[in-house]
Amino acid sequence: MIRTLLRVLGAEHTAPVRRTLTLMVLAAVVEGLSYALLVPVLRALFGERPEEAVPWLTGFAAAVALYAVLRYLGDLSGFRGGISLLRGMYHRLGGHLVRLPLGWYTSGRVGEVTALASQGVMQAMSVIAHLLAPFVYAAVTPLTIVAVVFALDWRMGAAALLAVPLVAAVRFWTGRAMAADDAERSDRDREATDRVVEYLQAQPVLRAGGRVDHGLRTVDESLSALQRASRRTLLSALPGALGLALTVQTVFTVLLALGAYLALGGTLGVPEMLTVLVLAARCADPLLSLTDIGSQVRAARTELDRLDTVLHTEPLPEAPDPVRPPHHGLEFDSVTFRHGDRTVLDDMTWSVPDGQRLAVVGPSGAGKTTLLLLLARFHDVAAGAVRVGGVDVRDMDAEDLMARFAIVFQDVYLFDDTIEANVRLGRPDADPGQVRAAATAAGLDEVIERLPEGWATGVGEGGARLSGGERQRVSIARALLKDAPVVLLDEVTSALDPANEAAVHAGVERLMADRTVVVVAHRMRTVQDADHIVFLDGGRVAESGTHEELLRWNGHYARFWAVSEPTG
Repeated sequence: MIRTLLRVLGAEHTAPVRRTLTLMVLAAVVEGLSYALLVPVLRALFGERPEEAVPWLTGFAAAVALYAVLRYLGDLSGFRGGISLLRGMYHRLGGHLVRLPLGWYTSGRVGEVTALASQGVMQAMSVIAHLLAPFVYAAVTPLTIVAVVFALDWRMGAAALLAVPLVAAVRFWTGRAMAADDAERSDRDREATDRVVEYLQAQPVLRAGGRVDHGLRTVDESLSALQRASRRTLLSALPGALGLALTVQTVFTVLLALGAYLALGGTLGVPEMLTVLVLAARCADPLLSLTDIGSQVRAARTELDRLDTVLHTEPLPEAPDPVRPPHHGLEFDSVTFRHGDRTVLDDMTWSVPDGQRLAVVGPSGAGKTTLLLLLARFHDVAAGAVRVGGVDVRDMDAEDLMARFAIVFQDVYLFDDTIEANVRLGRPDADPGQVRAAATAAGLDEVIERLPEGWATGVGEGGARLSGGERQRVSIARALLKDAPVVLLDEVTSALDPANEAAVHAGVERLMADRTVVVVAHRMRTVQDADHIVFLDGGRVAESGTHEELLRWNGHYARFWAVSEPTG
């Protein structure tokens, strides 16, 4: 598990983990060795001159003090290391996630990553802060004590040594028996959480339809499955716990009987026998704790394995020698893109010169939004090339590529912060005047004026405290503030009321001015002013031309226009 932990954390965290582990092992060894001083102490106390025990007691106290210092340093290093590793793990995970292709984030995987980033990372990093110390002391201290017993009397040591393979066998058997049940319980826990969240999010729809009870059956079934999995986990742990307790008790009884036999036969002194029994009793607690520790370690290891899997997911490759394009014309050159077994775009070719507007229209599922995602390199193409300024996006630096795009999607996500903070995401170093100017151009200023807290208004998670139109205005203001030379628009007015649509449309027009623009249009009247239009059907370019040309051809576009704009 330590190797997995170090692989997940990265090479820069290897030294602190090893230092912590070394301190804990030293503390456990010193604790075990300190008990050897009990023999001369007991000999002196049982002898004719008890005062001779004082130097040995002093030595024992010094050994205990050394153990206490090492234990303190080890635990402190563990807690500090755990906090440092937790911060580093979040940075590493976050840095890796932003480099993964957007297609990797399926709906199920988003929930998995959410759970991993919240509970999973905390549980995995708890190994250093909370689990490593008790695990080391439960394993190393008893082994050191066995060595001490061996030094006192080889017969008693041999008897104590029998406990090592027995305890190891019980732990191995218990771990194998519980592994599948632990994994199932974890899966059922995640599924139950998803069903509860789903039910809560569906409340507006359920109440509007008078079906509040709808969905409860699914929640109940998932909770019942979690209960059954938890019961199986508990039952699978019970034999191991009982077996470990029986093993420890049996070994202690054997040592007691053997010690009494040897002492009565005169081959083992009373001080040695008492010391062995004290040491055997001291071994019992850490050994019995292995059941609980083992369960926690398995859970942490499961999360570590999941983290390891995510961190070893290959991101999009980066160009070794990035090229900066000389202009901002856009081009699709025989582009083919597949999602799983489905071909989304097939041998697609088009171009838009620097400073012109391209409108993309077509039925649902034609690949319009995918086209925008490929321009911003959220995915890599299966064949062909996507170019910006004549340069393949795969040959550009990722940050340089994204700096050239201002993207406004139909579904706007805002962070749980103030309106101003969300606008400033476009350019964090912008001065207040630039932020206000962008807001005015986007029509956001009138929204801010009617909010009691103005710019300091919190938008809620995902922008829940704002309407759809207000969220779009924030998004457009953010794009205006970024002032990128290329604008990608996924029809931003299709779900807005007339008042918001007019305000957002005005903001979009300001955003598109003097820039290279690709706009995905669902409402056909938004494409008339485009310099060029491509009509997609089945992942291919079915038609292309200007608005007037496409209407004259009376083909796909003309029929689409007639249906969408029946009044002309």
